[in-house]
Amino acid sequence: MAEHQFFQQLINGIALGGVYALVALGYTMVYGIIELINFAHGDVYTLGTFFSLSIIALIPMSKFTAGYELWLIAFIVIVLAALLCGIVGVLIERLAYRRLRNAPRLAPLITAIGVSLILENVMQLWKGPSEVSFPQFLPDRIHTFGGIEIHDHALLVVFVSIACMVALNILVFRTKLGTAMRATAQDRDAAQLMGININSTIAWTFFIGAALAGVAGFTSGMYYGTTFFLNGYQAGLKAFTAAVLGGIGNVTGAMLGGFLIGIVEAMTSQYISDQWTSVVVFSILILILVFRPSGLLGEQLPEKV
Repeated sequence: MAEHQFFQQLINGIALGGVYALVALGYTMVYGIIELINFAHGDVYTLGTFFSLSIIALIPMSKFTAGYELWLIAFIVIVLAALLCGIVGVLIERLAYRRLRNAPRLAPLITAIGVSLILENVMQLWKGPSEVSFPQFLPDRIHTFGGIEIHDHALLVVFVSIACMVALNILVFRTKLGTAMRATAQDRDAAQLMGININSTIAWTFFIGAALAGVAGFTSGMYYGTTFFLNGYQAGLKAFTAAVLGGIGNVTGAMLGGFLIGIVEAMTSQYISDQWTSVVVFSILILILVFRPSGLLGEQLPEKV
């Protein structure tokens, strides 16, 4: 019985970690390019759930009953939510962060907190201060293996997060835009001298990171069945912890950190208490910053001047 509980929580932790990993990818991309901790990113994730809710409300779901039709609708909702969140990410970068690139580091940090509060209040006015149910229109079959239950919605989260990581790795290491991103991350001035459009590259980075948060918003809505305008606050901090744990600036590290934080949270909830999950997670953040600030897969790099 105890063995079943352990493996069941392991599965739950991997699914939860998939959500954190998707959000952590946005943190790690933005920090890798402009060394900004975008604390508004967690709220963009919640915004992705709200966008998904609004898009689903426009679709006459009763007309679609076949499984492939429902999965096609899910794909369309994911793409539209990602697109809308990506546009929000670009607007945030253009209006709030661009003028502060050369400002003291405290200025963009305070601005990020301000943008986070703005988004939270906008979402509260939009959907209200209470929890909102998320339509569970996708089939959620339960697969049982030796007494361990695996839901289709959990598989959806893990599959989507891994697919996004693979796609992002291909983008970063196999495309012209990815080359521009890596060059900008290494030396912004030298990249500009080589003909790279810095503003465009950074805008695309914000777009892609925010789009991934939109994808996470939809998958978490399907997984949890509810959403709340303040969801992004806690989830964003835990995703940031995941990015630091894996090595902020490292795409694979962000995914690894997300899954590890999800597993740690699930195990803490099972064997200690729900009330201690945040304590354990943020204790990990402190320990990583003290003993290995470069993270598990990150490299210790010299300070940029």
